Amino acid sequence: MRSDLGPEDVRDLLEMPIVAILATRRRDDTILLSPVWFEWRDGGFSVWATSREDGKVRHIARDPRVTIVVGNSDWPYKGIEVRGEAQLSDEGFYELLGSTARRYLGDEAAERMVGSYKPGVVIRIEPGNLRVWDYAAEG
Repeated sequence: MRSDLGPEDVRDLLEMPIVAILATRRRDDTILLSPVWFEWRDGGFSVWATSREDGKVRHIARDPRVTIVVGNSDWPYKGIEVRGEAQLSDEGFYELLGSTARRYLGDEAAERMVGSYKPGVVIRIEPGNLRVWDYAAEG
């Protein structure tokens, strides 16, 4: 397994329509694992949530420490894990919703989603700690 890698080494993975797992901390310090759609842009992950009342958003507002993992399930296995502090924003929600919906569902479904959702929240996660792996060399 190669592990001395950066995000550019798994660019193909980051462009695939696969679900990431976002880990946030509950008040009792247990972890909530949430499957999320994501976009990798400008050296970090962007994830959307439907409202400030969403559980993961409430957790982040209280404790911004998060981990997000993206990994494939077919050989050769590869993935990326980012641990850091998330930031919440109301800016760019519809752009992120549209771009992820296009990637996961296609143009027509993306248009319907953008037209039917109320304003939501953008969760931005930039690497504090980064781990990238690829088993391609294991052949």
